Amino acid sequence: MCAIGCRQIAEKSKDAWRPSPGSVYPTIQQLEDEGLVETDEGRGRRALRLTAEGATYVAAHTDELAGVWAPFERREKAAEESGAGDLKPEIGQLMGAVWQIVTSGSEQQRAAAMEVLVDTRRKLYGILADGAETDVSDEDAD
Repeated sequence: MCAIGCRQIAEKSKDAWRPSPGSVYPTIQQLEDEGLVETDEGRGRRALRLTAEGATYVAAHTDELAGVWAPFERREKAAEESGAGDLKPEIGQLMGAVWQIVTSGSEQQRAAAMEVLVDTRRKLYGILADGAETDVSDEDAD
């Protein structure tokens, strides 16, 4: 249940909010205790659905619930206006690759990744120091 729901939250927040099962499951339990959601254990998968009371609550609090996403929408808009939004997907993919090496790479792979990361960090600071218009290619780095 959390894998899909957590992924949907991460996507909707543009990866700004990545809830963990440790924070999601207590919240689900609270919603169940309050009678707002119920568990459907069908088809070998645990799913949640709103109860009638939960649907009534959602209908009565639509603005409040929509407001949860407002900070993420403002952040996304600011990133788009500044041009920083173009980098975000690449940063996410980079972090995914780094995490794969951290969790399943060999010592040699982790050492090689460390060299790449250190070199990349230096190049990025070089871009800032030299200005955005500077061409930083592998040929120029030598």
